[in-house]
Amino acid sequence: MDVDSEEQISQGLLAPSQEFLASVKVFPLIHYLKKDVILTNVSDSPLSWEQLTGSDINFAIVRPLVMKYAKLRNMATVYACMVVRSYFLAQSGSDLAHAGVMYSRATLCEIMALKLSSHFASNKIQLVAVLTTLWCPLAGAPDDVTEEVKDSIGGEDEYVDDPQCAIEMAIATKAKTFLASAIVQSVVTDMYNGRIIVSIAGNRSMVPDNYKQRAIMVYDPRTAPMLDHYRLRVPRYSAILHFVNIAILLVVFLACIWTQDVSHVTLWESVFLVFAIAFTLQEYTASKEYGWTIYIANIWNVFDTSFVIIFLGYLILRAKGLWDDNAKTSQLAFDLLACGCCVLAPRLAFYAISNNVVVLALRAMIAEFIFFIGIAAVCFSGILLTLYTLASGTWTIRNIAWLMVQIWFGSTYLSFGQAKSFHPVFGPILMTCFAALSGTLLLTILISILSNTAARIDANATQEFLFQCTISTIQGVKSDALFSYQPPFNILAFVILKPASYILSPRSLHSANVFLIRLTSFPVLIAIAMYERLLASEQRLRESGKGAARSLYHSIPRHIKYMPFIDYFVGSKSADLYEAIFEVEDSRDFELFDDSEEDESSLRSPVTPGHDNPSRPPISEPQCHKRPTPIPKKSQSQSPRTRKVSALPPLSEPSGTGKILHLNTSTPLTRFFSQRFNHPSSASAEMLPDVTNMDKLDSSIKRIEGLLEDCRELPVRKLKDEMKELQDRQARIESILLTLTRGMRNETENLRSNTA
Repeated sequence: MDVDSEEQISQGLLAPSQEFLASVKVFPLIHYLKKDVILTNVSDSPLSWEQLTGSDINFAIVRPLVMKYAKLRNMATVYACMVVRSYFLAQSGSDLAHAGVMYSRATLCEIMALKLSSHFASNKIQLVAVLTTLWCPLAGAPDDVTEEVKDSIGGEDEYVDDPQCAIEMAIATKAKTFLASAIVQSVVTDMYNGRIIVSIAGNRSMVPDNYKQRAIMVYDPRTAPMLDHYRLRVPRYSAILHFVNIAILLVVFLACIWTQDVSHVTLWESVFLVFAIAFTLQEYTASKEYGWTIYIANIWNVFDTSFVIIFLGYLILRAKGLWDDNAKTSQLAFDLLACGCCVLAPRLAFYAISNNVVVLALRAMIAEFIFFIGIAAVCFSGILLTLYTLASGTWTIRNIAWLMVQIWFGSTYLSFGQAKSFHPVFGPILMTCFAALSGTLLLTILISILSNTAARIDANATQEFLFQCTISTIQGVKSDALFSYQPPFNILAFVILKPASYILSPRSLHSANVFLIRLTSFPVLIAIAMYERLLASEQRLRESGKGAARSLYHSIPRHIKYMPFIDYFVGSKSADLYEAIFEVEDSRDFELFDDSEEDESSLRSPVTPGHDNPSRPPISEPQCHKRPTPIPKKSQSQSPRTRKVSALPPLSEPSGTGKILHLNTSTPLTRFFSQRFNHPSSASAEMLPDVTNMDKLDSSIKRIEGLLEDCRELPVRKLKDEMKELQDRQARIESILLTLTRGMRNETENLRSNTA
């Protein structure tokens, strides 16, 4: 637990209670946000993110809206912004005439959510609660409105009572800029590493265990129990365990393929069936709990779903082959299962290179490729039917389709060799047209589309990566009881806990669930507990042993210390030297410039009021011009240095105590005054002011200057600055309104001219 977290807990910054969260009104907030965004004049034009975040629109439109809702201190404002964003995105898809305007309004909602979240960033626990609390959109709505909403969606309560958090709504609406912001990622990173414990209740769990919901808190391994089953839901540990499960599944899969027997089920096939069924149950549970939109948004879940589909096809064919004693069907089942290696092996390999841009772009490129191939198949279906009609039974549809696929992927010579077999006149014409379209035009379009997709994802690679990390993190903290079991123990838990959930009370079900988790995951829990406690102890040892390590390094002889191998691992001390130079500040003068240069610079400086007397006597040399006393050297084995407080005078220090200027010019006036100052008479000495009086005068002038500086900080000056800022803001708003009015006038004139 870091220092910031300890300070927050010591200050009493605790998570909000469930009673307080239940009293938050969400429904009125959503409608007010929607109305304000629609009434915003700037959202009547399709604007980009850069235009909406520009200085003029930001100060004139966005900032007043943010301050208006920030004053409410409503923790559901970020969630409400995302709900309104989903509404405008849906409108942009249905209302194509105003799609740009609707998308601009959705972007404005994302900007408001990002700025509103910063108002809760001073309290980390409160920020986590704002982003991860499950909000119901009908909270605070009147009863008649609730009944009307139920009737419009079918009258089922399960769709009405389906709360979501702000991060889930941001994932569903693909608010990638919001999710990639530093504020949101600080929460996501702490949740992923397990530093902050967040327990999100499951709404659609197969085995719901929501009896004991833990409040948001900072995790401390020194006070946590040894067998803490909640650590299995930490996304960092769950990702490692998921990787191990896939590796075991791949090994069992290969053993099943190598020892296959179509007549009976072998030992390795039985083991593979158990692990594969457990893996299928795990993925089905995840898709049911998260929802298909959030589940399939993760690129790794696409691979897992593909393998599950292949396994289910194998299972059906294998069962049919064993039931009918058909060796061909069983062999077909194994052949289909062998295709699963195309998905399972890359799934394991991509875990090590998950940050690669190619991996991030792969899902989008595959989706666009399949969509383009589908459009091309529909377009060329007419040529397929034409060739089948011209062939007069000599060619089947399957053979013609296979021939067209070969031509599509480059075997153009086949089109010219088989063209006359369809028809002596129309066959070559149709095959030449198809070869030209498929091999030149459509292939060029496909390459352009995929290149643009890869370039777009490459430009936003950071956002794409953080988006995937956020999805993995929010999936890891979901609260289904089966998530804490590793395959194949999740099958055992499902068989025991699912029937027990209909019989036992919530408390008894929770106790049974905790017992089974600790029983089946005992070695994993011990390993996590030892790792976290060892890591915490090593961190304390590193902090306490830093001084000892520094003294040990300085005790090494110089010829060994400067060896390239040691210098590579320890690092050069040049950076420490430069840092130490600027940390050590002193008020002493090292006489870098001589007196003649100081006199010339003083001639160019303005004269302080009240010090324009040319007959001022020379004052004794200040203390800063004396020879500096040597500083005792600091021991090398001393504890880390502390920063010294600077005693240097400010840069704008008045030179009222400077020395009298000695002019080098030889003029009668200078000779006259130099004679008087060098050989003063008794009469002139009485006319000279006393040095103590001059010091008092200097102190009085400094006091007056200090009072003037205090006067500058009066509220009058702040009021003037605020009035000036309001005038500038009013001028910006007037310019924006004038531009919009001119555009409306031009549109009206064009409409009148077209009507005339």
